[in-house]
Amino acid sequence: MAASNEEEKTEDYLFKIVLIGDSAVGKSNLLARFARDEFYPNSKSTIGVEFQTQKIDINGKEVKAQIWDTAGQERFRAVTSAYYRGAVGALLVYDISRRQTFDSIGRWLNELHTHSDMNVVTILVGNKSDLKDAREVETAEGKSLAEAQGLFFMETSALDSSNVAAAFETVVKEIYNILSRKVMMSQELSGKKDKEVARIENGKTVVLQAEGGEPREAAAPPPDADAAAAKKGCCSS
Repeated sequence: MAASNEEEKTEDYLFKIVLIGDSAVGKSNLLARFARDEFYPNSKSTIGVEFQTQKIDINGKEVKAQIWDTAGQERFRAVTSAYYRGAVGALLVYDISRRQTFDSIGRWLNELHTHSDMNVVTILVGNKSDLKDAREVETAEGKSLAEAQGLFFMETSALDSSNVAAAFETVVKEIYNILSRKVMMSQELSGKKDKEVARIENGKTVVLQAEGGEPREAAAPPPDADAAAAKKGCCSS
């Protein structure tokens, strides 16, 4: 029984998250560091698409992040439509030591918005923060762009691990929070509807709220009275 309980707890939520940005900004190494705590200094460009999964505990719920990684080169852009489909989160990555990768952010955002089915929780990530002496994009520039576009922002280093987990977890937690708020709103609306509808069953007397605020009693109608009442439009709010 304990084993089955464990199985029931797994995968409370599964969120698809995509890594986007120019080639060689460190997307694959960010994923390797987060999912496996590994780093490949001589990693080659990703061919096609691959994904890793990582479990995160949020408020006692097990959330599984399915993180997709693809190459940034133009020749692989044919995979984008399927790549983005179903994504609820995105890490938009640039290299702080290569300004052209920062200048491409607008194009990647347009592509994300074009192919995504919904509002995707996005964080702008300035990677390779360990390359301080080679910096071409200032932190303030990244923050300013993120604020203008309504994105989260963080600088990371897949090499020394700084902020890598925090970047992924920021996205996952925000997705979870949005989902939780939607569930709560749905439950509140459902609860209000239940209170507004007085169900009369089995000839029992129920208490309704009169227009003047005074309670009044109403007896249940005979079984065949419901259709007639509906035709007359009675009891409609």
